[in-house]
Amino acid sequence: MATVTAIAAITDLHSRIIPNWLVATGMALGFGLNTYLFGWAGLQAAALGFGLALALYIPLFLLRAMGGGDVKLMAAVGSLAGPQDWFTIFVFASVLGAVFALALLFFRNSAGAAFQNIWHILKNLARFRAPYASNPDLDISSPKAITMPHGVAIAAGTLAFLFLR
Repeated sequence: MATVTAIAAITDLHSRIIPNWLVATGMALGFGLNTYLFGWAGLQAAALGFGLALALYIPLFLLRAMGGGDVKLMAAVGSLAGPQDWFTIFVFASVLGAVFALALLFFRNSAGAAFQNIWHILKNLARFRAPYASNPDLDISSPKAITMPHGVAIAAGTLAFLFLR
């Protein structure tokens, strides 16, 4: 898990892409190793971790707030860790990602724009509208979007979990 997420962080930083071969390897290892080591219970844990990751990350992808590589990487981590440990990794990745994002915003001097975007997002979600529909800069694929490589936060959360475990 550490190797998969570390490679993902490096490629995400370098090219802003998390390769499919990497997440496919992570998923295969997650399902394969858990089944080999723990039988049907391991397969069930891998499937539940995988499913939980998709359930939480697909809505972000559909709102164009998260890239597909990030979704697939977290699903791979879920298949490796199982649902309980995945949720802990998710919390670590979220907190560390927020810290990274705030640092990046202040470094880029774009905190004001980010807070305006957050307000716009909340207003639109409260009205059940996709925020990117009325502000294209909120689409992660927009060149004007304020983005960060989420693979780094996922790797940091995973490594923090493994270190504290």
